[in-house]
Amino acid sequence: MTRSRTIVIGLIGVALLGAGVVAGMERRRPAATTAATTAATAPGTTPGVRMRVQVLNGTKTRGLARRATMLLRDRGFDVVEVGTTKTTRDSTVVLDLSGHPEWADRAARLFGPARVERRIDSSRYLDIAVLVGSNWRPPTEPFYP
Repeated sequence: MTRSRTIVIGLIGVALLGAGVVAGMERRRPAATTAATTAATAPGTTPGVRMRVQVLNGTKTRGLARRATMLLRDRGFDVVEVGTTKTTRDSTVVLDLSGHPEWADRAARLFGPARVERRIDSSRYLDIAVLVGSNWRPPTEPFYP
């Protein structure tokens, strides 16, 4: 065998090995879902309806607004704003800002003992505001090594 032929066979072998590794990694990865699929099949939402949500952390525990955002987005809500309030809260409150109490009720069910209040505000670009209180315990996060 000539030296160039050995190099070509070696390169082909490396390419096949790399393709096998990539295929194995793709098989282990969870199936990707599109935003439309998630919103259409999410258990708290209506297909084709966009519920704009603001999430505010009302506790001293860092990261609760982020965890609440992940939970709401997994359920098909469109979280458009995340932040922290200056005052601390003991209980979680879901504010109905757009006159759709059923949407606020759906969000409140995700936060356990959450109270729903109606505060219509047509000047805001939001439908629901979630003020996370210290009584809410976020679900455990999946571990992806």
